[in-house]
Amino acid sequence: MTSVMPTYNRFPVSFVKGEGSYLEDEDGKRYLDGLSGIAVCALGHANPRVAKAISDQAATLLHTSNLYEIPLQTKLAERLCALSGMDNVFFCNSGAESNEAALKLARKLGNQRKIDTPVVITMEGSFHGRTMATLTATGNSKVQTGFAPLLSGFVQVPYNDIESINSLAESNESVVAILVEPILGEGGVRIPDDNYLPHLRQVCDRRGWLLMLDEVQTGNGRTGKYFAFQHSSIVPDVVTTAKGLANGVPIGACLARGDAAEILVAGTHATTFGGNPLACAAALATIEQLTDGVIDHAAEIGVAMVQGLRKALRGCNLVKDIRGKGMMVAVELHEPCVDVVGRALDCGVLLNVTADSVIRLLPPLNLSTPDAEKLVKTVADLVLERT
Repeated sequence: MTSVMPTYNRFPVSFVKGEGSYLEDEDGKRYLDGLSGIAVCALGHANPRVAKAISDQAATLLHTSNLYEIPLQTKLAERLCALSGMDNVFFCNSGAESNEAALKLARKLGNQRKIDTPVVITMEGSFHGRTMATLTATGNSKVQTGFAPLLSGFVQVPYNDIESINSLAESNESVVAILVEPILGEGGVRIPDDNYLPHLRQVCDRRGWLLMLDEVQTGNGRTGKYFAFQHSSIVPDVVTTAKGLANGVPIGACLARGDAAEILVAGTHATTFGGNPLACAAALATIEQLTDGVIDHAAEIGVAMVQGLRKALRGCNLVKDIRGKGMMVAVELHEPCVDVVGRALDCGVLLNVTADSVIRLLPPLNLSTPDAEKLVKTVADLVLERT
């Protein structure tokens, strides 16, 4: 019996080394990483510049606490605000924590407006985290099972359904915010219509709601823009991010602008570790590289991967859809295909299956063309084997 709580069904492989887009296990076998730690290692493994930033900072100062000024945190906040169009940032340690901060922000706004039970709209099929608030916000009953009673103050509507938002706007006067992923990540790489986010922005503007975007997975270049909302003309009131922000060092961020940037003040929210010097140094080194051509590269390679998969799987009746945005790529089948993960592992490729029937690829953003072609061929071969 292991001393680690059995909260994961782990695969029987242990990685001991990484370099670029590859991992190596205890036996020296190499694996092409098509998952990058679930969209975390955007620059691949053992990135030299990130490693140096971590080493230099670890030898200088790891932590002081947010009781004091942290110059690297200020520098990182300024960089993120410039990239996003936001006004300020709260730093934490994970995506769940960044979404928790956004939800507290929305609820505090509701209380300021004397609303007895402030309501946040979230989407069916969404995933926002595993804390009690983010768990309740998540649109997946499997994730929520066993944790009742859930929190009040949430209502869910279908994703990419404008009419459901319009209907709710007319019937519920307690709504204070919408929390939505620009692309559903764990929900199966669901890409909404081009007018979806602009319409949500219009509704929020008319109603005085906050538009809060969960970019924990889609942010930091994953979709071919620094933030996924930048594929449209809208700007949210709040945007959360984590995962790829520091290439594997835990950090999360909740960014806000306008009136939303003035809601959380001293004493209303806090964190011990959030935004410490080590995490900020890693994030700054990551951003420097992402914005130096890596994101543009990811956009191009992502298009090539989707095109390659469509060509290789053309006419395959098992395939329901092939879609992607940047380095978020999905092959959806007409049947459950969780077994594909183990078969890919045997082939020396890491990927995963989400929403039961969606093969999801989240490779490093600096993936080379030959490795992208290898990923495409492996996935296509594994799908065709099932026919």
